[in-house]
Amino acid sequence: MPQECENVCLCPLKGIIDVISKKWALLIINSIGNHGRLRFKGLMEGLEGISPKTLSDTLKDLEAEGLIRRESFAEIPPRVEYTLTNDGADLREAIIPLLRWTATRNNRKYKCGSFCEKGPDHIIKNEHSGCQATSSTRS
Repeated sequence: MPQECENVCLCPLKGIIDVISKKWALLIINSIGNHGRLRFKGLMEGLEGISPKTLSDTLKDLEAEGLIRRESFAEIPPRVEYTLTNDGADLREAIIPLLRWTATRNNRKYKCGSFCEKGPDHIIKNEHSGCQATSSTRS
């Protein structure tokens, strides 16, 4: 009996890979996923080292790709909040194994620093188990 092969076309990868391969994109997705809803300032505080322009540009790209939703509120002062779309939440679930793998590598070039103690932007919250996996390997 011949074995059936399931071929997957990688053409749709062309557009999305340009967006999610940017330096901060996956960290932004994870941060919004950890909090559920974040404002620009909250993202700036949580993602140490990102410039306002880079954050703004990356948020626009993620929104254009349908991974995050930007919601504006007609208030004074104006308020904007970011949430994950269903596709963004699915992407976050898909990258959690990659984030865990990078956190547990033995020959890591980048080690956890003091900023890891700041809070949920430097951990992976696993909604299914209710636990939090830290990005450092503390004993």
